[in-house]
Amino acid sequence: MSSLIEKAAQRLEQLRQAGADIPADAPVVAVPALTRTPEPAVASTPAVEAVQSKAVEIDLETLRVSGYVTPNAPRSAIADQFRVIKRPLLANATGKGAAPIANGNLIMVTSAMPGEGKSFTAINLAMSIAMELDYRVLLVDADVARPSLRQALGMPAGPGLLDLLVDNKTHMSDVLLRTNVDKLSVLLSGMPHPRATELLASDAMTALIDEMGQRYPDRIIIFDSPPLLLTTEARVLASHMGQIILVVQAEKTLQSQVKHAMTTIESCPVKLMLLNQARGGDQDAYGYGYGYGYGYGPSEGQASADGVPVSAAP
Repeated sequence: MSSLIEKAAQRLEQLRQAGADIPADAPVVAVPALTRTPEPAVASTPAVEAVQSKAVEIDLETLRVSGYVTPNAPRSAIADQFRVIKRPLLANATGKGAAPIANGNLIMVTSAMPGEGKSFTAINLAMSIAMELDYRVLLVDADVARPSLRQALGMPAGPGLLDLLVDNKTHMSDVLLRTNVDKLSVLLSGMPHPRATELLASDAMTALIDEMGQRYPDRIIIFDSPPLLLTTEARVLASHMGQIILVVQAEKTLQSQVKHAMTTIESCPVKLMLLNQARGGDQDAYGYGYGYGYGYGPSEGQASADGVPVSAAP
């Protein structure tokens, strides 16, 4: 500080000698040099990149040859049949049905027993809805004990539904698969887990279903679930659905099995029954018959239409 005062006094003396009019008693005030206060460091925010799900290719020609509905394929009887089947489902999902349906965009495809064609139905329904102009579809393989969608669609093994349930650090974008079918995404069952069926009935699964329904309100979400009479997990899953399709194989499924299966899904407001491989007038033709109703069960009247079989369903 003293050095500053001395320098100031020397400067005043130089000004007097130069002829400047400075009073002899002018105080000498030392003004410290101004220093710039450093601004607090602000951590730079890295640019956030849009996280996209993995893209996969479905061999659509192989699917078509196997009897599935595919975009841009020649018109077929099974494609026409699924146009009829999806229409009331879409109406319910968008609130345009006969009555408002809670969780109408959550559709479960199941059967009483294995081997009745539920996965075949789920894929065809998803393909048919994806061909619509105004809807997006998410197809979920929830048959975690016996998953089949990956093989049917020719997709590589990888993480999926089970990984979301066991690891809270796994995000939907990590496991969701975008396909070459516009508006169709797939969530596979994921890596095998010794407690796969218990996970399907867990609170984590309930929370995931709720999140999916709220996160993707513009999507129709189709769950390929386990058969109803083999595990109780399918019944837990059914309790969260707005609509359920029960696939019944003609001339195979017992009537008692169908009735028993229907009692397990009484809580679902809308149930649609598909009769798979129904023999039509042409003895060499097979197809789908369908019935449709609101909340019917063994104690209520079954409000359904007579099925009209069509050809070309395997």
